[in-house]
Amino acid sequence: VADLAEEMDNPTFRSDTVLSDVHLHCPSRRHLMVRPNAVGQPVFLSYFKLLWSTEDLASGKHVTEITTGREHQCRSGDELCDKDRSNIKKGELNSEGVEALLDDDGDLEVIRKPRSASDLEAEGLLRDIVCPVILMKGKEDAFEDEEQEFTCSDVVKIEHTMATPLEDVGKQVWRAAFLLADYILFKRDTFRCCSVLELGGGTGITSIIMGTVAKRVYCTDVGEDLLAMCEQNVALNKHLMEPGGGEVKVKELDWLKDEFCTDPEAPYSWSEEEIADLVDQCSVIMAADVFYDDDLTDAFFRTLYRITHNLRNSCTVYLALEKRLNFTLRHLDVTCEAYSHFRNTLNDLENLQDGKMKYTVEPIKLGFCQFLVYERIEQL
Repeated sequence: VADLAEEMDNPTFRSDTVLSDVHLHCPSRRHLMVRPNAVGQPVFLSYFKLLWSTEDLASGKHVTEITTGREHQCRSGDELCDKDRSNIKKGELNSEGVEALLDDDGDLEVIRKPRSASDLEAEGLLRDIVCPVILMKGKEDAFEDEEQEFTCSDVVKIEHTMATPLEDVGKQVWRAAFLLADYILFKRDTFRCCSVLELGGGTGITSIIMGTVAKRVYCTDVGEDLLAMCEQNVALNKHLMEPGGGEVKVKELDWLKDEFCTDPEAPYSWSEEEIADLVDQCSVIMAADVFYDDDLTDAFFRTLYRITHNLRNSCTVYLALEKRLNFTLRHLDVTCEAYSHFRNTLNDLENLQDGKMKYTVEPIKLGFCQFLVYERIEQL
């Protein structure tokens, strides 16, 4: 553990690793390294504050609006802002003034506009990127400081990893999970006493939030190491679910297989009673930030169709995702291929005509309250 901690003091991220923005923007003091997992990745314990106290709700403090644009926005890097253009018109540069801006080779030396205090303050608020300070379990004083900062009812404790290969991104916490959790808290009455299935639950944070209002949540994913982490997080947050009597069951569900895992020898397998309960009672299915690979997206929709086809009752499916924009050499443009494939597959599901199932798709506007501390960007 000491070697891992020393290595993480100066983190370096290879091209094949992925890092969630959620971790980058959390205050460094909330990253507590508790152990390495089975494959040697450092596991951190982070505290995510809930803004749902009576005082916060009454005062409206749970509603957070973050503006990242500037008042005088340039259309492109080589065009002048309207404000700057008007300043030049007031006092045009003569030829001597222009020459004074040239270097020895005749190139124009651009004098940058000084940054205002408000710009610096806003950037400091929104983009204070920090590297995690590694605290190891056993440094009890540091751990106690973390515990004393929060009350039991206003924090979710989540164990997770950081900077993982693509196949392990489920071990990190992603913004779309927070967005879906916000919606659950905002629409508590809609989900009260429901039976819920989460596909690709990852660290379990959305299922845990759902467990505060729903009767039963089946949180599913694949990989024993990930499911063990998820089960640990459910145990860490039982105090949030106990008042409402909700429970979260962590189960394996592989989208690349056609059947539930029922092998009694396998960890996180399903009993026949649990499968029957899911088929008879499930009315809500949810998934957050699972659309980043085209093959997995196809497998997700096949699994979604198979499960909804077998349910006794109609159900509502809630999907949350972040539209990630990337410049690709293939298109020589900024694209979002994973999102485009998701939309195409979603359209195929809505247009499906098999005489058995009908799917209706409706986008949800993001004007609902924010109950968790994260950056709700426009790409969500």
